[in-house]
Amino acid sequence: MDLNNKVVIITGGAGGLGRAATMAFVGKNARAAIFDLDEASANALASSNPEAIKYYKTDVTSEENVRASLDQVVRDFGSVDICINCAGFGPSVKTYSTRKGPHPLDHFQSIINVNLVGTFNVLRLAVEKMATNDGDEKGVIINTASVAFMDGQKGQAAYSASKAGIVGMTLPIARDLSELGIRINVIAPGVMGTEAMLAVPDEIKNGLEAMVQSPKRLGRPEEFGLLATQIAENGYLNGETIRLDGGIRM
Repeated sequence: MDLNNKVVIITGGAGGLGRAATMAFVGKNARAAIFDLDEASANALASSNPEAIKYYKTDVTSEENVRASLDQVVRDFGSVDICINCAGFGPSVKTYSTRKGPHPLDHFQSIINVNLVGTFNVLRLAVEKMATNDGDEKGVIINTASVAFMDGQKGQAAYSASKAGIVGMTLPIARDLSELGIRINVIAPGVMGTEAMLAVPDEIKNGLEAMVQSPKRLGRPEEFGLLATQIAENGYLNGETIRLDGGIRM
């Protein structure tokens, strides 16, 4: 797909990997619609390039909110061509703790609802817009998993389950959308140097970097953005999960 003047929606696009994706696509002369709840960060990013970036306050778990945001994107930009799902979270909670007891069920459900259900909610409604586009290639979906989908660590039961679900639904969705000319792929990042990760103690960062094969460092958010643009541009890449992790195995 030629990214020039294409319209990309990016959930969680105001910070971290989502912000990196926003900047990468705008750098390719695409126009970006940020779906996020962080109003301050999103407005600051949109104001930095108001011609190319617009912010839409969006809860990815709300069908009504996502529909309204997508409708407004089409009114503002004319189409939806690419959907990148970066919104998600996953604080560490053990399945059982002798001090705190069993993993709270509502906490588990909340992570699944945002990370997995929210991803599916946005992409399914974005497809409805993409299906009206002209040409053989009508759209591209890029979801964000994590190496935790298969290398989950202590306390990551909910997070790993949500990311494994994102990977598991990829091929069925690729098959569902094949007749429409819409591709779907997944990026599974390793340990990335986002603001949150850079804030952790050095001994933790150093231990994580030691598990990376090469290069011996944290991933850079701009490397995520670069891969996202490459996936969108490569018309024969479909139904795949790509680990972006320097060869790390936890």
